[in-house]
Amino acid sequence: MASKPDLYNHDFYAWTQQQAALLRENKVHDLDCTNLAEEIESLGRSDKRELGNRLHILVMHLLKWRYQPEGHVDSHSWEDTVWHQRTQLTLLLEESPSLRRELPGRLARHYPLARRDAARETRLPLATFPDTCPWTIEQILDEDFWPES
Repeated sequence: MASKPDLYNHDFYAWTQQQAALLRENKVHDLDCTNLAEEIESLGRSDKRELGNRLHILVMHLLKWRYQPEGHVDSHSWEDTVWHQRTQLTLLLEESPSLRRELPGRLARHYPLARRDAARETRLPLATFPDTCPWTIEQILDEDFWPES
């Protein structure tokens, strides 16, 4: 059998299966603890990235809905995207409720990017969109909330 670091570096999938089997067999002393800890931390970072990315897309579409004149009337794609992102965010927060405390920071980080992307996609001047997010997190996640145009 390959050594723990060698297997981790050369066949990640086999390494994951080996580590899972060792955990199930309670063979704690045989675990590749350094890489295992790193991978567990990576899972948490991945969820935080997903939270930010979904929030980014959702806010961008809410901005387009609110500020592009008559833009949402002709297309269900924006509405569908808003529904989908809200659903996925709800599911993510149900699976990992502690991520809810990350929402304010993620919104602060992603709003300027969502604003820029909304301006680019609508071809409206960046100044059309507020410098700071005009909605609360509760509004953004509320399935009944649709910004007035």
